[in-house]
Amino acid sequence: MTYAPGPYGWGHPPAPPPPKPGVIPLAPLDLNHVLSGAFGAYRRNWKALLGMALASYALAAVVVVGLGAAGWAALSGPWEAMGDPSSTGDADLSDLTPLFLGLTGLWLLFVLGTLVATGLLHGAVAVVVQEAVLGRRVGFGTVWRRAWSRLGPVLGTVVLPALAGLVPVLLGLFGLCLVLGAMIASIDSAGDGAGLAVTGLLVLLLSTATMPVAVWIWVRFSLAPTAAVVESAGTLTAMRRSARLVRGSWWRVFGYTLVMALIVGGVSFAVQMVISVATQASVFGTPLAQHATPGTVFASVGTLVVTGGLLQLLTQLVLGPLLPLASGLLYVDLRIRKENLAPVLAATART
Repeated sequence: MTYAPGPYGWGHPPAPPPPKPGVIPLAPLDLNHVLSGAFGAYRRNWKALLGMALASYALAAVVVVGLGAAGWAALSGPWEAMGDPSSTGDADLSDLTPLFLGLTGLWLLFVLGTLVATGLLHGAVAVVVQEAVLGRRVGFGTVWRRAWSRLGPVLGTVVLPALAGLVPVLLGLFGLCLVLGAMIASIDSAGDGAGLAVTGLLVLLLSTATMPVAVWIWVRFSLAPTAAVVESAGTLTAMRRSARLVRGSWWRVFGYTLVMALIVGGVSFAVQMVISVATQASVFGTPLAQHATPGTVFASVGTLVVTGGLLQLLTQLVLGPLLPLASGLLYVDLRIRKENLAPVLAATART
């Protein structure tokens, strides 16, 4: 019997393929492996992942709406008293302070609820990746318990890199405010806003310059949520672990993540365009052309806007786990490349 030329030359059998107990082969991964593995893990565990997304964001929504309703009820008395036409006092800007503080509190509650839901989803994805690589399926209850038990460290690994991304955004907003202030000043008195405008443009340039740094930080720590769950590591330990794994492979991690982000963004954009076209067709179609009244127009538009918003939210919930799944598989890939994790995974899968 003769063999085709293998890695050791003629006369030797070709090397056997790497074992594949789960969604990926236990060997260094290429882009096709990462993408197919992410979609395969989603397909095998879609009930648990979609259930976690719905449960986490629904829980955050209940908390935010409940606390927001309580805060609004507490502020409704002073607000109604100030808007009473029988009141003889003049309204002052300081009278709006409770309202501004209340709205700021509601916004902070919304941000906090969104962060908690995002942390739960990242933890759930890490649990699914850990089991999907070994060829195992996990139920919703197991995913929920393990994700909730690691919520603190995972939340820290999500929040701290996100703070770096806020820097260019805040600088950009500040620069726009300066430019607008310069425009207003130039209208009131010609030439007085030139210095303010230059400062605003410089701040905008600084915002643009800090964006690559924010992206670099985000990619460097993108594997930290998975490390926090798989290795039961604290926030800072998981971030250091991610930095060590990404070192020397930053462009590869960035490229693979960007491809998955473009796929998710493209599908989301296509769904939003279909919803937008359907909404416009329904509003300006024949139902409103006959016997249309302001009330029916308002009801139709309002119903379509709410329906479109819910469909877009559902699209985000469905597509949300894909990007963390790709990051989780990149974590496994880098450990296989740098720490020879493949034999350990193969032995674990056989047990």
